Amino acid sequence: MLSSPFACYLKTMDTFIKEIQQQGFSHSRQAQYQRFLESLAAEPENVIPQENRAEFLHVTSNSEFVQQQLCRNPQLWQAYLDGVLFKQGSRSDYAQGCQGLVASSESLEDFNTGIRKFRNQAMVGIIWRDFSRRSNMQQTTHELSWLAECCIQATLDFHYPRLTHKHGTPHNKCGEQQALLVIGMGKLGARELNLSSDIDLIFAYPDNGETDGEHKPLSNQEFFTRLGKVVIQSLDTVNAYGFVFRVDMRLRPFGQSGPLVSNFGALEDYYQTQGREWERYAMIKARVVASSLSSATVSAEATQNLDTLINQFTYRKYVDFSVVDALRQLKHKINQEVARRKLLMDVKLGAGGIREVEFIAQVFQLIRGGRDSELQNNSLLQVLPLLEALRCLPEGTAQLLTQAYVFLRNTEHAIQGYQDKQTQKLPDDEDQRLSIARVLGFTCWQDFYAELQQHQECVKKEFAAVIAAPDEKTQEQHRKCDWSCIWQDTLDTDNYIELLKQGGHEDAILSLEHLEDLRMSNSVCTMQPIGRQRLETFMPRLLDVLTQEARPTETLHRVLPLIKAVARRSAYLLLLIENPDALKQLVRLAGASPWIARELSTSPALLDELLDPRTLYHAPDKAELLDELRRSTLRISEDDLEEQMFALRYFRSAHALRVAACETAKILPLMKVSDYLSWLAETLLEYALQAAWQQMTEKHGFPDGDASGANFIIVGYGKLGGIELGHGSDLDLVFIHNAEPMGYTDGEQRGLKSLDNQTFYIRMGQSIIHLLDTRMPSGQLYEVDMRLRPSGNSGMLVSSLPSFERYQRKDAWTWEHQALVRARPVAGKLSLQQQFNDVRRSILCQQRELNTLRQDVLEMRNKMRSHLGSDKRDDGSESFNLKQDRGGIVDIEFMVQYAVLAWAHNVPALTQYTDNIRILESLEQSDLLSTQEVEKLTSAYKAFRSLGHERTLQQKSKLIKMDDLSPELQNARDQVADMWHNLFEHNIR
Repeated sequence: MLSSPFACYLKTMDTFIKEIQQQGFSHSRQAQYQRFLESLAAEPENVIPQENRAEFLHVTSNSEFVQQQLCRNPQLWQAYLDGVLFKQGSRSDYAQGCQGLVASSESLEDFNTGIRKFRNQAMVGIIWRDFSRRSNMQQTTHELSWLAECCIQATLDFHYPRLTHKHGTPHNKCGEQQALLVIGMGKLGARELNLSSDIDLIFAYPDNGETDGEHKPLSNQEFFTRLGKVVIQSLDTVNAYGFVFRVDMRLRPFGQSGPLVSNFGALEDYYQTQGREWERYAMIKARVVASSLSSATVSAEATQNLDTLINQFTYRKYVDFSVVDALRQLKHKINQEVARRKLLMDVKLGAGGIREVEFIAQVFQLIRGGRDSELQNNSLLQVLPLLEALRCLPEGTAQLLTQAYVFLRNTEHAIQGYQDKQTQKLPDDEDQRLSIARVLGFTCWQDFYAELQQHQECVKKEFAAVIAAPDEKTQEQHRKCDWSCIWQDTLDTDNYIELLKQGGHEDAILSLEHLEDLRMSNSVCTMQPIGRQRLETFMPRLLDVLTQEARPTETLHRVLPLIKAVARRSAYLLLLIENPDALKQLVRLAGASPWIARELSTSPALLDELLDPRTLYHAPDKAELLDELRRSTLRISEDDLEEQMFALRYFRSAHALRVAACETAKILPLMKVSDYLSWLAETLLEYALQAAWQQMTEKHGFPDGDASGANFIIVGYGKLGGIELGHGSDLDLVFIHNAEPMGYTDGEQRGLKSLDNQTFYIRMGQSIIHLLDTRMPSGQLYEVDMRLRPSGNSGMLVSSLPSFERYQRKDAWTWEHQALVRARPVAGKLSLQQQFNDVRRSILCQQRELNTLRQDVLEMRNKMRSHLGSDKRDDGSESFNLKQDRGGIVDIEFMVQYAVLAWAHNVPALTQYTDNIRILESLEQSDLLSTQEVEKLTSAYKAFRSLGHERTLQQKSKLIKMDDLSPELQNARDQVADMWHNLFEHNIR
């Protein structure tokens, strides 16, 4: 007879059983739940508060594990009454609880018992909040991961001092203390543990050496092996209170047959010489989760070194399609396992399950993570939208996969939280099925299962599409002939020539010579077997795509240097094999421009840009460029200058390729091309400025103690200032600061070496130039010309704004004021940019003596024409240099500059713009030039510049024979020459 107050109250709680009955649970489940309630009733204090009866019923009726723990552990019931089970835990909460166990445990038995009780209580709280939806899926997985990390750390903290007491502290040969680092793999590394995950670990330490114990010293290898073993035993062994976490060490080098712990050198040797692609795949999730010296500096340094080692093994600097075959085999094994083991009801391993969502993300991380460093992120839900932003996934797919993943993980938790068992299989038991459905918010199994299948179908579709093998049979059907015979040399020469003629080659014999030259080249002859196999697959495809070009022979000649360049890096050939559309883009662009073909041959990593036409033919604005550069450099260490320079050069080359592709496809007009190239330069200059500022302030502190930012600007002159950059243009720059002339940095106050402000900014300018024009294997970022600064090459590299103004007013030549017309701040402090613009306007608006001005401009123009022009007889009869000859681009620029210097004192609006087109428009609006004159100059200027761009992309000289110059351009040249004559030589204004 039950006599407790709760037992009396229990008589009125028939509604609990009735509710379970109404929900559809069986009689046996009702009886089991009745027994649970009666067990609770044995204790008088076990009273269920009225306000959360529904939540209590929902959680306890769907988790036998929670029922068992509430009955066994009085502390849990108090935690329930106090609301502790309802409160989300933080990492510090779990760390505090675990460290309390370490401090209070006097024996190993005490510790092992205490940590199991702590784990069970924590699990009840996590399940309670998950089932009641007080926590979402991500909070649940984070708490489970924090719990595991803190349990591992506590176990290390318990065993490490006991082992050092016996054997001494491990050191390397230099006497530096050594730490055991615990690498969490898989879901632990990604902070995505489920309710019954095992934990995949790898143990590592920096250097060999031995302990400093007097009586029983051990080698570091033996010491850390013993430490690893006792840590595993404390976590993994099952006793009366269960286990903490099941530990799996099979992901370590050489698996179960390998040593339990490895030093960094052994790890690096293994991964560089024997590491397989599936291990790279696994390492995407790797993260150091605990250390035997968790609070020591040596541990932080060791962790950083280990992270670098892992990243170097996992990610390649280029888009890595060499891994595709291995990933495709892994995908095939997944499909085979699903069929063989009949895993259709497994929400993790089955078709459309959790593993397939993870595979979709990790495939792209492995292929692209070296280039797109933002993908070096072990959180799946953070990676999915990044993949869509990078256009690896179709629009909208990231959201669908995210929704599917969350639903699948919640289902997994409902399965595991029922009895705390490691399973992801949907049960056959009807009561457990109904429990899962109700935890997920459904009233019946059928509705839940229908939604589950929808999510699985979404995942299956994307899983089938990812790294799907190109349909070779379909490609062969569309080929005009079997091109493999030419490359494999199975027929006679006449047959080859006939095939090439049928393929549209304008010079079949020359094409055959090109192919033979490639076949006999040293690059091809020394290829590894895997590379040669890829080349034999690639060449017929190339020859087939060439048939779609107007001039296949010429295009083939342009593409062959690229093939030679990648012969020893055949992953690029695999990229083109795997992506037929990229191959088509390569051939189209090479056919359109030898300049593009050369850029690709010089930097084969740019082939990645051909993968997505949406990106290739998209012209971003400056805000997009700034954001893309920020994302691409996000994970580069601030002190890793070489990696920064590599990333900047790739960024510039990639966008130079994109803008050239847009121009050859007639997607962008001339002015937009110049905008794109100018914004690109400005974006990179802003980055270089900030990087140099960071480097200098870390060494010397802040000028005048002002940490708000550099009081410094970069002024673009010439084409950059005029927003008229072309392909391969250099940058004419001037550096200006506005710090106190007698001031110093606050380095001494920060324990650094102080510098006077002028020296600080000169060195900062030198750092900027170093970032920009240092030659690397990937080339220069830009060639920088600083000769337009005050006093030219003999002047200070960086001028203060007052000294710049004094020079311009007192010492500058007329040609320097001409250059100032096109000067424009392109990076740096906004307030200083405005101050510079005010100075520029003031200088340009000075009244000048017109005859002197006209004579100075004429002298400079004649000097340039005699040195740089081609028309030595000055009659324009043989050839025309688009830029330097009479009637060319420079004549138009000089006329515009003269107009600003001559008339801006009366019409200050002439100084508003720095580009020639808008200055010409201002001259028209001010009635200083007629509409007809402006139209002629504008039309000629655009035509000459457009032809110049075109000839650059065709790698042709700016010097054009008169026979090759169209009548329209001859007329434009003559009109410009006439206007020059009228403006300067007839003195009509």
